[in-house]
Amino acid sequence: MLASWSLSMARAVRAVTLPALLGTGVFLTLRMGFLPWRNLFPALKLLTRRESRSADRGRVSPLSTLMTSLAATIGTGNIVGVATAITAGGPGALVWMEIAALFGLSAKFAECALAVKFRRPGEVSGGPMYTMARGIHPRLLGRGLAAIFACFAVLASFGIGDVTQSNSIAAALRQAFSLPPVLVGFVTAALTLVIIRGGIRRIAGAASVLVPVMAGGYLLAGLAVIAVHWQSVPAALGEMFSQALSPAAVAGGAAGTALRWGVARGIFSNEAGMGSAAITAASAGGSPALQGYIHMTGVFFDTIVVCTVTGLAICCSGVLGAADPATGLPAEGAALTILAFETVLGSAGRIFLAAAIVLFAFSSMLGWAYQGEVALVYLAGRRAVPLYRCLFAAAAWAGAFLDVEAAFGLSDLFNCLMALPNLVCLLLLSGAAVREMKAFQPEFHRK
Repeated sequence: MLASWSLSMARAVRAVTLPALLGTGVFLTLRMGFLPWRNLFPALKLLTRRESRSADRGRVSPLSTLMTSLAATIGTGNIVGVATAITAGGPGALVWMEIAALFGLSAKFAECALAVKFRRPGEVSGGPMYTMARGIHPRLLGRGLAAIFACFAVLASFGIGDVTQSNSIAAALRQAFSLPPVLVGFVTAALTLVIIRGGIRRIAGAASVLVPVMAGGYLLAGLAVIAVHWQSVPAALGEMFSQALSPAAVAGGAAGTALRWGVARGIFSNEAGMGSAAITAASAGGSPALQGYIHMTGVFFDTIVVCTVTGLAICCSGVLGAADPATGLPAEGAALTILAFETVLGSAGRIFLAAAIVLFAFSSMLGWAYQGEVALVYLAGRRAVPLYRCLFAAAAWAGAFLDVEAAFGLSDLFNCLMALPNLVCLLLLSGAAVREMKAFQPEFHRK
């Protein structure tokens, strides 16, 4: 009953949120004069500068906050979500994922730059709730939006950032190694609690190790699949673009079209416009625009790189439409990605994907734990932090072995409800974000 209700509510709210997310990205891109697109590669070069790797007193480096943000966004959606989009919307869905990501660059810059600009002086933490409370007038409206955002950010951290990730870890290890979910849940909860008790510095330290290892290994394996099937790549690309630009796909009215599924998976893969990454971005030093540009590259890495490799590996390996050996039904989700990797890696492909899912999901838990904690501090103060950490670990343990169908629906719902006040904030304060972006332009010409 609860599962059915949560899924129905999530679909209804998502029908409003998805156009709002994409529309806000388009509006910001136009108002910024396409600077996010023009400055993407200069922004990638910022990652090599010393100021990106240095930390002010009491803060972490901008690069470490990017790793923490990527830890939360590069998750099972990059494996399961891409396969789901391609299965339901066809290969053309991957093209629309990239289009959504391009407009997401502007939203990610704006929310992260504003989070640094409007955080309280001298404080380590911040985020959209502080941006709303301090930047939006009248103050009553700003504080109301801030409370709504923070409330749903806390709830989302337990849903998409905790229970569902723990469930994915347990499912992957059960399938690959027959490990009991109760034991997996206990270990996952214990490791999570040990790391998140160290605060942002320990989380950022763990993310700085996990993200490059897991993403690098996954990309190498995915590129190996594409390289082996290189003769099929031109045909796969042709099919993607022809389906993406066909009248049926662009119309987008019927369920299963390339546009609908591509935009949905693209937006929720990189979380641009949802406000979650801005919480992490506010914990670093540096100027607002520096943080905005550095975190903007997260959209590039998450969707334009990782999701593209997953989608192209599936499309060029010839497994789309193949039957799942376990069920006899057409493979979808993780099973479809596993089949693609098995065409090159053999049985090791299944084990490798299981390990990738575990690392992706665990890193997402760490990133979301910090984001939920900061949102709770805004609502209830630091006294609530120890209880939150214990509850987060307990939910991770329970999520490993309980039926979490309702949690998946509620997670989607909380994500959407969290995004709506953040989008209002981005529209109201878009002028401030544009000024920060333009003021930073001379920095790109500094050697």
